[in-house]
Amino acid sequence: MAEQIDVSKLREWLEEERPVTVLDVRLDEDREQWSIPGSIHVNAYEDLKAGRRDLFSDVSFPIGVPVVTVCNRGIVSEIAAKQLVGAGLSAVSLQGGMQAWSMAWNTAEMGFPQMRVIQVRRTGKGCLSYVLCSGNEAIVIDPSLELELYVDLAEQRDVRIRYVLDTHIHADHLSRSKPLAEMTGAELWLPQQHRVHFPYLPLEDGTELRFGDSVLKAIHTPGHTCESTCYFVDRQALFTGDTLFLSGVGRPDLHADATQASERAAQLYHSLKRILALESSTWIFPGHTSEPVSFDREVLTARLGDVATRLHDWLLSEQSFTAKIVSRIPPTPPNYTQITELNETGEKPNIDLAELEAGANRCAVS
Repeated sequence: MAEQIDVSKLREWLEEERPVTVLDVRLDEDREQWSIPGSIHVNAYEDLKAGRRDLFSDVSFPIGVPVVTVCNRGIVSEIAAKQLVGAGLSAVSLQGGMQAWSMAWNTAEMGFPQMRVIQVRRTGKGCLSYVLCSGNEAIVIDPSLELELYVDLAEQRDVRIRYVLDTHIHADHLSRSKPLAEMTGAELWLPQQHRVHFPYLPLEDGTELRFGDSVLKAIHTPGHTCESTCYFVDRQALFTGDTLFLSGVGRPDLHADATQASERAAQLYHSLKRILALESSTWIFPGHTSEPVSFDREVLTARLGDVATRLHDWLLSEQSFTAKIVSRIPPTPPNYTQITELNETGEKPNIDLAELEAGANRCAVS
């Protein structure tokens, strides 16, 4: 068996910008779904399984730089690592493969006059969550990683987590909002709906939450889901969840038939029009990205005016928007139903979360 490296160690190496070559040996179609930032790709999966050797002789590896091999679950990549070690290279296999990598993360920060935004990027899945710090208080929006991470981020900045929020009932990842609120004693606020089966404080359209020197205002934006809500903070930053992305919009079909999907697409059109009526200088912070997140500390954000320009042709009419959205909806991943049900009940599953949440997010239409 080849030596292995776990996700936390590789994450540290990439965050520290340590020299490392990440070699992805998966099939082309798997690589297209999601990848590790900066990795190189050799479609060697089937050849490795078949026992073929000398598969990487044409690949130029930097001298003295360790190689981390990657596959879907960390099994075939062990074979690749052994071959590289046999060729005199320092190589290890990523334990658990891309399934385990779905839990990897990095952060980036952006300052405002009264608030600091910490963008927590689940680089292996594209989920974006946020810690908003103002004065000595914080709000956490859409937490999707281990609870201790958010607690540590707050403690490092000497702030108390006062509120925990979700923008909607998620389908691609297990919400950590309820347990994070329970751990920290924070108030749990969710968009007003009748889907969840546990206590929460309802965020209605126009509800305001004050934290530190800042004010968060809820804007109901149905479409992706019926309860989807954006959060407008200090009239400068809009946290859009899965309603609006930097180059796309949320899919309207989850747990909906064809007729309902069209109706939701029409709702989404009007929600987007409402958002676009805000100041064009507003910074947009989405709930997901469809690309692997680099360890570059660059916040994934854009001015509302720039996003509006990208979507201009989409929003010429409700009819054309609805037709375009419905025609571009991607396939629904099979784990979305189970994840949604767990988020509605608030139950913690007795299975590995990396296995439950495996796969890239498919929440956008672009």
